[in-house]
Amino acid sequence: MHWPFEAFIGLRYLRAKRRNGFISFISLISIVGIALGVAALIIVLSVMNGFQKEIRGRILSVASHLEVSAYDGKLDHWRQAAQVGGAQPHVLAAAPFVNSQGLFTAYGNIQGGLVRGIEPALEDKVVDVGRHMVTGKLENLRPGEFGMALGAELARRLNVGLGDKVMLMVPQGSITPAGMLPRSKQFTVVGIFKVDMFEFDASLAMVNLRDAQVLSRMGDNVSGVRFKLDDPMLAPTVKQALRAKLPQNLVTDWTDTNSNYFRAVQIEKRMMTIILTLIVAVAAFNLVSTLVMVVTDKQADIAILRTLGASPASIMKIFMIQGSVAGVLGTLSGVASGVLIALNLDVIVPLIERVIGSKILSSEVYMIDYLPSDVQWNDVSTITLISLLLALFATLYPSWRAARTQPAEALRYE
Repeated sequence: MHWPFEAFIGLRYLRAKRRNGFISFISLISIVGIALGVAALIIVLSVMNGFQKEIRGRILSVASHLEVSAYDGKLDHWRQAAQVGGAQPHVLAAAPFVNSQGLFTAYGNIQGGLVRGIEPALEDKVVDVGRHMVTGKLENLRPGEFGMALGAELARRLNVGLGDKVMLMVPQGSITPAGMLPRSKQFTVVGIFKVDMFEFDASLAMVNLRDAQVLSRMGDNVSGVRFKLDDPMLAPTVKQALRAKLPQNLVTDWTDTNSNYFRAVQIEKRMMTIILTLIVAVAAFNLVSTLVMVVTDKQADIAILRTLGASPASIMKIFMIQGSVAGVLGTLSGVASGVLIALNLDVIVPLIERVIGSKILSSEVYMIDYLPSDVQWNDVSTITLISLLLALFATLYPSWRAARTQPAEALRYE
């Protein structure tokens, strides 16, 4: 194979020799540093993407894509609102709901939480709670029977199971001679669900819509109507269209009610990207010191090449090729190892947990108790491009310095 002599010499300088073994060692360290930085960046971004995807999926398994409610908390013409919302493009289903804060007591245990009144048949079309039932069924929430479905963590804290009684108190009180007293009613546990999101599992209880209306004295009114879309990402667009149709009502989507979660993940993702990109930059600029030492070591070689007719541009290409190849090797190694680890985190993390004897993540703090991973190839391609550009940029100064070598000065003492 006939290569340009610049490529031949540049690649030859990459190979270790007895005389410049230290320089080759420093070059190897630079390649390893770039590989580690690129791999760490891919793994961290994949985990951030996984968190965002997993949290979004779990939130949407309980929370709706879109909600229409009244400013005073009571939506009277909710059937009309459901009809108007259901006629919008991308809307698949609608379901009324009643929300209220409640205090649960059972066997001497007391817990606060959210009480949601639902129509089981309609609710199952809007969210995926039905397939997350551990025991019982959502259909067991029949009107007038005062049944209740509890989150798994809330049921554990109350020490109740299927068929047990739970006393529920709501702030909508009754006026008595002793003053305002909270309303209370005994419910029977007919189901337990687990959506693997601590906030909902530890605080949410669902009852039949009619039972919630009776307990909260709302008559035929509801707190609002929930809608499901064919694409959750279109919720802001549908929300704007629905606001124009229902100006007297409050229209919100899942990005409004859960914005803090996703804003926090997005900020963390950006900051980690900046930090780890700087690590890649530091590793890439280690090539500067490596190439400077190579240029110093090869002064005589450069001078001989110049006397044989090599132009300064050719000398510059030699050392740019040497540094760029090192950057390419480090980048490709980092991409391969980073993608491999990111795709197998579900195996690697449990192995580490077994070795150290403890959980890396607590569901009470991070909402999920494992490291999800979602490798997005546009992130991988962006990281690869940035790393290659940084490595190429790092070769410019040493290569320019080599091109300025004067043959007479370099060979004076040879």
